[in-house]
Amino acid sequence: MTLKVAETVHGDWTVLRMCGELDLVSSPAVRRSVHEAVAEGRHDVVLDLSEVQFCDSSGVGVLIAARRLMRSCGGRLRLILPARGAEDGSHVNRVIGALGVRRLFDVYPDPCAAVDDVARPLPA
Repeated sequence: MTLKVAETVHGDWTVLRMCGELDLVSSPAVRRSVHEAVAEGRHDVVLDLSEVQFCDSSGVGVLIAARRLMRSCGGRLRLILPARGAEDGSHVNRVIGALGVRRLFDVYPDPCAAVDDVARPLPA
């Protein structure tokens, strides 16, 4: 299965909605999308992973690289993962939790919360 990336803008936030599998083959598309947003001066990015069914270590690597890029340019990165949590079937939640990197990310349950500057991230 391929990964589809769709971009929308909500105020200051660029939301990149992904659907499919985030793996060695598809992770360059995510990296490219994040880099393009930054190159265009958009430094607040949300990665909507709610429709990602599979994520391997290269997918996690691209998430960490996106975090590093956003921090280096003074931007913000937020992830959307289903609120059901790691124990209830969110593959990306399970993977980033198992690798011990979940605490690195501000995670929100849905796009409305992710682009709301008052909303608080979900606990790690």
